[in-house]
Amino acid sequence: MTDTTTTDAGRRGAFTSRRVFILAAIGSAVGLGNIWRFPYVAYENGGGAFLLPYLVALLTAGIPFLLLDYALGHRARGSAPLSFARTDRRTEWIGWWQVGICFAIAVYYAAVIAWAVRYTGFSLTTAWGEDPEGFLFGSFLQAGDPGVSLDVVPGVLVPLAVVWLVVLGIMALGVQKGIGTTAVVFIPVLVLAFLALVVQALLLPGAGAGLDALFSPNWSALAQTSVWAAAFGQIFFSLSVGFGIMITYSSYVGRREDMTGSGLVVGFSNSGFELLAGIGVFAALGFMAQANGVAVDEVASSGLGLAFVAFPAIIGEAPLGALLGVLFFGSLVFAGITSLVSVIEVVVSAVRDKFEMTRVGATVAVVVPSALVSLVFFSTTSGVYVLDIVDRFVNQYGILLAAIASMLVLAWVSRALTPLAAHLNRTGSVRVGRWWVWLVAAVTPAALTVVLVQELVTDLTTPYEGYPGWMLGLFGWGVAGAVIVLGVLASFVRWRKDTPLTIPEPDDKTTEVTR
Repeated sequence: MTDTTTTDAGRRGAFTSRRVFILAAIGSAVGLGNIWRFPYVAYENGGGAFLLPYLVALLTAGIPFLLLDYALGHRARGSAPLSFARTDRRTEWIGWWQVGICFAIAVYYAAVIAWAVRYTGFSLTTAWGEDPEGFLFGSFLQAGDPGVSLDVVPGVLVPLAVVWLVVLGIMALGVQKGIGTTAVVFIPVLVLAFLALVVQALLLPGAGAGLDALFSPNWSALAQTSVWAAAFGQIFFSLSVGFGIMITYSSYVGRREDMTGSGLVVGFSNSGFELLAGIGVFAALGFMAQANGVAVDEVASSGLGLAFVAFPAIIGEAPLGALLGVLFFGSLVFAGITSLVSVIEVVVSAVRDKFEMTRVGATVAVVVPSALVSLVFFSTTSGVYVLDIVDRFVNQYGILLAAIASMLVLAWVSRALTPLAAHLNRTGSVRVGRWWVWLVAAVTPAALTVVLVQELVTDLTTPYEGYPGWMLGLFGWGVAGAVIVLGVLASFVRWRKDTPLTIPEPDDKTTEVTR
């Protein structure tokens, strides 16, 4: 019998150890959303009381779905489309849907990293002056009214091109030398930098007021379904599940590795970093509130407003503000790069599997077009508006919808959950049973459907952020729908003749090799 596992590992590449895989998975999960989204979501949804639904969501949805992704990739030994195809040929289109989602995310995610690169330097001179918001949308992004413009912003174009060159180099080096080494270096540096930021933030006057605002429990909030929906949505988006990353990464792990134990480490590490981010961010916001003689809720924000408006204002007034700025924006850069690499790897891996391309060839074929699209749309004066719309709709109606579809199809059409559970139990230190099957088949998709329906009602009744309908149609609904259509069309392209579309037989004597 041909040792297909060894052959695939040599051709596709592999992580050299479980430690490297875990760091790479953590690098993917820990991204910009952990730093600028979780603190505000927790604050808005019951403060300290939010930690209860958050923990419930982690245990009943986040980790179970993470293990589903692990089982798919580790058992099928392929990219997202190949793993779905090997599990059930009828589901291949879901894998390509996830590839399309990753492409869409990559082209705008790189732009935010480029902004963080520039703001790391701006922190040294507080270039934003007395008006961080005016500086962001005026001098820096040169944003006019919402619309589409081809006027290039050099201050964004150059760092964005540099980000893509860095990504190109990392991806071309391969799974272990590129992705693995980046994770091994960047994740410890990220943790140390953010720990230093948290310590400095805790020493600021007013830090205690910020922490009180974040952690003071509002127990009555637990009676609101929206709070529980927010918890499930936060866990889901922060773990990098549902759009092919963890399927792809787990396919690079040795056959005998403990996938369930790895899932628990990644899940709790991601949540631990989110909690750390909450402490650092709200300690700094407490200082800002005290310095301006206002309540914390008047300075609290999330997303771009927190990162590029609120924090620059804090840096401008805080002792050792330059150091605080370098640590904060440097953390955004490190977290962003490890996440962007994981997103683009989903596309590279799928192209390699489908078209039998070399690592370098597939990297160039994917990264160069991604960079060009990114530079054309997101280095212009309209880039921030396009980014905001694509981010909203691809997350809500791409990642969320694809995840629900994958769970329901695998559970009720393919009947694949039982063999996937058996695979996890072969080497897993934590056994999964019927409880896992029912969580993935019913509880998790039901909870995420509630989140999706709430967001859908909001977007149908109120135009997102007041943007023109044509922009929402083109860059919002249009992009979200296009990745589904392209996913279906890509599934009709034939695999190369020597690609087995059956689950590779496990071989305990297999030795994983890398290239």
